[in-house]
Amino acid sequence: MRVIFMGSPDFSVPALEALVAAGHEIACVYCQPPRPAGRGKALRLTPVQARAEALGLPVRHPESLKGAAAQADFVALKADVAVVVAYGLILPQAVLDAPVHGCLNIHASLLPRWRGAAPIHRAIMAGDAQTGVCIMQMEAGLDTGPVLMRSATPIGAGETTGTLHDRLSAMGADLITEALKNLSKLKPTPQSGEGVTYAAKIDKSEARADWAWTAREVSCHIRGLSPFPGVWTEMEGARVKLLNAAETQGCGAPGEALDSALTIACGRGAVQLLRLQKAGGRAQDQAEFLRGTPVPKGTRL
Repeated sequence: MRVIFMGSPDFSVPALEALVAAGHEIACVYCQPPRPAGRGKALRLTPVQARAEALGLPVRHPESLKGAAAQADFVALKADVAVVVAYGLILPQAVLDAPVHGCLNIHASLLPRWRGAAPIHRAIMAGDAQTGVCIMQMEAGLDTGPVLMRSATPIGAGETTGTLHDRLSAMGADLITEALKNLSKLKPTPQSGEGVTYAAKIDKSEARADWAWTAREVSCHIRGLSPFPGVWTEMEGARVKLLNAAETQGCGAPGEALDSALTIACGRGAVQLLRLQKAGGRAQDQAEFLRGTPVPKGTRL
């Protein structure tokens, strides 16, 4: 098929690679414009643009698709279908209607649960037992379109957003190639009006650890915001990111170290901190962190 691909971050790259490997003609790749990054504020390409250019594909990165000229350029590509995955711009109706088979979105949740910007983070933060990927026919509403295909996967007890992100990205790549292969046979299924939840964009203000929460809530919070932005706490006045944790037995004042092995009391139960990162340092597993920064029993976080 003649495909327009629309995506920007790392999550989108495997889908682009899968479509190329499956033999589809990529008419154009749309992504977010390069942005200033790093200390020198040099322009940095999105991962999708970098990969598309390496594959020799044409790339466009308009600031918006609302203008008549941008929409005319899109229509002129005469695509059979557009594949959209974490693109980052709202698609006007003229764009949604332009490809013969419309625009298909790879969404990292089991719709209608976790519509919106951060479905992977929110699923872990909420303690969901499973999640998955949907191929959705896009319409004007926020992730409200009918679903063509879905694939579910359990969320592991120690899973972080980082590990789940990579797994769902690969699942989405497989599912979209299967969907395009069988597109004429697929029947869109309207989403249920029940069980709708919204995955709001992650705000850094959510990242401070609250030890008054239950151990389950604290563990899900830490894993759901790992690796970015990373839940943080203070140890002896210094800020430390918490990148992985597991529920365990224990009782004490919230935030109290119950031993010298990073078992921390919560409002109910306790968690053991498994991976941490000091400000300006690299991420370390528990044993390595403790060799450089002992946390004695009774320390308050």
